Amino acid sequence: MEKKEIIAKISFLGIELAEKVIQDSDIKEIAPGIEILKELQYVNYIPIVLEGLVKVYSKFEERELLLYYIQPSESCVMSFSAVLQNQPSKVFAVTEKKSTILLMPASRLPFWLQSFPAIHKLFFREYDKRYTDLLETIHQVLFNNMDKRVIEYLVMKSKITGEKKLGYSPTKIAGELGTVREVISRVIKKLEEDGKVKIEKNIIEIV
Repeated sequence: MEKKEIIAKISFLGIELAEKVIQDSDIKEIAPGIEILKELQYVNYIPIVLEGLVKVYSKFEERELLLYYIQPSESCVMSFSAVLQNQPSKVFAVTEKKSTILLMPASRLPFWLQSFPAIHKLFFREYDKRYTDLLETIHQVLFNNMDKRVIEYLVMKSKITGEKKLGYSPTKIAGELGTVREVISRVIKKLEEDGKVKIEKNIIEIV
């Protein structure tokens, strides 16, 4: 990816800060399914996704709970929080698809915060977005039945990946919706019988 393309992806930082961030940061292409952050690991880099998609989740009693996805031109508010408080990470992050990620060194964050107010905007923008995501998740859990939650999940996943046909794994969907595989299998079967989804060779598509 050329420098001008990278600057366009992080233009919200302002040109001067964007130049310094690029100068001091690493840019890596990472294959899908690679864990880039672990729970209880101290955060050395704050990611900004330039291309691709990263899933951020937590674990409780070996069950995953999806927190949010980091899309292009977005960062990870939980990484910011861990760095600012000098605490280990409370979440996991893994690439969902091949991704190009700008890794801002955590050691430079205090200097950038003092010298460039725009980086505060990045933190508060990410905080506001994730808070909105959290409220939406709470709303779904409290007021939507599982059929509707699964459909909304599939619509969201299709939108953020840009793919109409999605890989189908009841275990993965269950983990991201905070339930169990058996529940998802029953719901998907019902949705398929109702003609709302189509499944073929581990691929699912909303009809």
